Amino acid sequence: MTKTIVSNAQALLARRNKVVPKGVGIFAPTTAQSGSGPILTDLDGEEWIDFGSGIGVTALGHCPPTVVRAIQQQAEKLIHACFHVSTYEPYVALCEKLIQLFPHGDATKVMLTNTGAEAIENAIKIARQATGRPAIICYTEAFHGRSMMAMTLTSKISYKIGCGPFAPEVYRLPFPNYYYYGDGLTESAFIEREIQRLDIFLNSHVDPHSVAAIVIEPVQGEGGFNVVPKAYLQALRKKCTELGILLIIDEVQTGFGRTGKWAAYQHYDVVPDISTWAKAMGGGLPIGCVIGKAEIMDATTPGTLGGTYLGNPVCCAAALATIEYMESINLPAKAQTIGQILRRRLKSMQVRFPQIGDVRGLGAMLAIELVRPEDSKKPNPELCTEILEACWKRNLLILPAGMHKNIIRFLVPLIIEEELLQKGLDILEDAFEQVCSAY
Repeated sequence: MTKTIVSNAQALLARRNKVVPKGVGIFAPTTAQSGSGPILTDLDGEEWIDFGSGIGVTALGHCPPTVVRAIQQQAEKLIHACFHVSTYEPYVALCEKLIQLFPHGDATKVMLTNTGAEAIENAIKIARQATGRPAIICYTEAFHGRSMMAMTLTSKISYKIGCGPFAPEVYRLPFPNYYYYGDGLTESAFIEREIQRLDIFLNSHVDPHSVAAIVIEPVQGEGGFNVVPKAYLQALRKKCTELGILLIIDEVQTGFGRTGKWAAYQHYDVVPDISTWAKAMGGGLPIGCVIGKAEIMDATTPGTLGGTYLGNPVCCAAALATIEYMESINLPAKAQTIGQILRRRLKSMQVRFPQIGDVRGLGAMLAIELVRPEDSKKPNPELCTEILEACWKRNLLILPAGMHKNIIRFLVPLIIEEELLQKGLDILEDAFEQVCSAY
């Protein structure tokens, strides 16, 4: 009788299934025991090239030594005090640094959070208090988190099944996605039409004088790395200013160098009224923030913002060390270089494989959309799954995205060496050759 050998990774996944609810989804059936730079090691000692960065968090790779030391040193001094109870220096120092990097007008203020979803929740509270208005406008394909207001703003239905009723006074506009909705128009004509659509929406769906804020991702994350056209975001900024609507830009996945600039909004020559941040900010520790114009941030009633763990001192120390390291190696410039390499390889693959309908993104935040060869707009999630599985079998950790799960996204650590980056892309290209030969 043959005995089945169960690996350490398989055993851990089986233990997970027994104790963790199914609602805690799995992007990839992998495990992690340790990490260094762009490499993850699983429970069986297998090394994986990490093209997902924990969904954009480990932009500096896993366990950067300077960040680890900062965590250790802070943990020896103070792990928790609650900022509402006792003010501590790392919180204030981090806010000062964030204001230096991301000034919002003449005067800026910051509140720290644990996550991006918390940042969005608080940004909406701030906008409503500052304007005295109830309504919020968001977009199709958007993802802003899984807490109740964030989930209301999130577009993907599969993340929301059975979770309602959702927050009221939220209205949704079609995202200006030229690839899907261009309808044969030139890009400039398409943008003009989408701006007109915004005007019509504000006359037919919601009174603009009841709208507190419009919230938008400059590059949609879970929605499929759809990039908002520059002229559209500039027109949106102008429209918000005219109507007294606050513009909230969600930089949770795009921020801290990922797109080739410190903030994605810097590509657009606009400044938001409020912005939200997390992911790469803490080098792997849970921390986020809301940044806003001081007069807007101060329009809030004391006690309406905050929480027990917000701005934890260890997380603040990690964020300060992370930002210092990012500055020392000019991380946005590294993202530009990586983005150029990725785009060249992916465009070359698109020529070879008609199943790649689109290559898009900004800086090193790139994605490919997999479609049916006979129809470049028809999603092909089955092919996407097969490609991902072929990559996982060769220890390339790469993740899906998109409303139809037909998009492969690239969130590689921005410290990855070109040789390893190319090795990962070779694995991806081999997977396409292997899988597409059957189509």
